Amino acid sequence: MTDPQDGTPELPQPALDAAATEAAPAAAPQQSVFPEPAPFSATPPTLLTGVTPEPAPSQPPPARPTFLFFGSVAAVSLAADVSSKAWAEITLSRRNPLLPSIELIKDHLGFTLAYNPGGAWGLFQRQSEFVRRPFFLLVSLLAIAFIINLYGRLTPNQRALKWGLPLVLGGALGNLSDRIVRSNVIDFIDYQAKWIEAMNRLVAKAVKGWAITDHWPTFNVADIAICVGVGLMAVDMFTSRRGASTSMPPRPPAGGGFSLDPAPVSGPHPGPGSELGSLGVPDATPPLKPDA
Repeated sequence: MTDPQDGTPELPQPALDAAATEAAPAAAPQQSVFPEPAPFSATPPTLLTGVTPEPAPSQPPPARPTFLFFGSVAAVSLAADVSSKAWAEITLSRRNPLLPSIELIKDHLGFTLAYNPGGAWGLFQRQSEFVRRPFFLLVSLLAIAFIINLYGRLTPNQRALKWGLPLVLGGALGNLSDRIVRSNVIDFIDYQAKWIEAMNRLVAKAVKGWAITDHWPTFNVADIAICVGVGLMAVDMFTSRRGASTSMPPRPPAGGGFSLDPAPVSGPHPGPGSELGSLGVPDATPPLKPDA
């Protein structure tokens, strides 16, 4: 068909639509007004390089003290105490009554068999059996329960208590077995020195009837284990207090919280786009107003 106005041939409507579709450029993909957020990263990129560092390999936490170690140390100290008491009772009871002791270091250290019905330094020694025996049994059982409960709450860094508690337990079990079997505790280690006599003289001035002697009260292996264990417990107490005091954060100033204002920078004011450290800081100085 021909257009009557200009004489050009008239194209049918479908052909016009196809030609318009071919002539139109491909539509650009529609951009979103809000861009997609970047994937979340647990480790932020550094300011200097802008690269996210790789996380360091995680190390397993230190293991807590086990009850296997606890029982092993307690069993060793208990076995040493029981065997040494058996040896002392058998060997020293057969000696000549005129020479009942075995002298190891002259005028200082020796073995002398003794039966102690009381506690340390002869406490409750003059009390009746019906009072003394239940008292020491109850105290020993409470001490054992306390030691086991405290060991179960130890942290990996409490190494002094890790050794001290089983030593105390082994010594307490050694003396407890003597009270159950014999109603007395076997002591056989005898130590003497001049400083002990001087100490007893000072105590005698304050305590009426205190015996003045240069001999330390006879003791056994269980007493040694208990003293060493208590000493380790004291070491743990002092070191834990010192660690807690050094790990405390500094106190804020009296005027309020910490100041977040940056320190003034010496020298000329940085211009636009200059960097302080690793951050670009634009010039915050307003432009000068031109003269009229």
